[in-house]
Amino acid sequence: MIGIKDIIDILLVATLLFSVYRLLRRSGASNLFWGILAFVLAWVLISYVFALELTGAIFERFISIGAIALVIIFQTEIRSFFYGIGARFNMERIRQHWSKSKNITQAQYQIDSIVLACTHMSAFKTGALIVITNQQELKEYVDTGEIVDAVISVQMIENIFFKNTPLHDGAMIIASGRIHAAACILPVSKRQDLPKSYGLRHRAALGITEKTDAIAIVVSEETGKISVAQGNSIKSVTSNELEHKYLAPIFGVEYKKNNNKTK
Repeated sequence: MIGIKDIIDILLVATLLFSVYRLLRRSGASNLFWGILAFVLAWVLISYVFALELTGAIFERFISIGAIALVIIFQTEIRSFFYGIGARFNMERIRQHWSKSKNITQAQYQIDSIVLACTHMSAFKTGALIVITNQQELKEYVDTGEIVDAVISVQMIENIFFKNTPLHDGAMIIASGRIHAAACILPVSKRQDLPKSYGLRHRAALGITEKTDAIAIVVSEETGKISVAQGNSIKSVTSNELEHKYLAPIFGVEYKKNNNKTK
């Protein structure tokens, strides 16, 4: 008779398998998941149903070696998976939420500057890639570019991404309310399910947000559309969505229903 423990056990295994499937699907290796699942099922049947000891022992050897090989091959995806779990239970983040004392006026000015700069660049189809840090530091990516350490302003953002300027290629990284670096090199997403219209900036934006808790803003040089990457997704947004849905939470600004800014 199936008891409560058995039901919980089945649910946990199903959740684990689904998480592994999503992990492999994002990396374009969903077929590998079904291959591994078929191999494991064959091992269970051979070892426990038909009790073929010799064949079962061979399968066990393959599984033990294969598990190590999979960890090596998918180390980036596994790291991203466990980072996502840790981010949800980050006690430091919870503490900062309750003890936040950021200057809302200054934060709102920074948000307005980013939104206005993106709107201007969108109108003139000036390509841009802006990464805004959240809790995780991006030192390894900052080190690939040029340190700027400037106040966030419309003029500074537009000047950096103006065509043919020395820093217009690569990504701008904003951290601690300042433009920290520019011309930074980001990892590129290897996902195969992205639209063909997405260029290198879009793939780089998704690449950094897959590995960290940052958000990335892309202004397309071809279409002028503004897109935002967060986690494992990227979508086109309006300037209003960019401000309220993405920038406000990171900069610690909340909005009342009547659109007045408040802490």
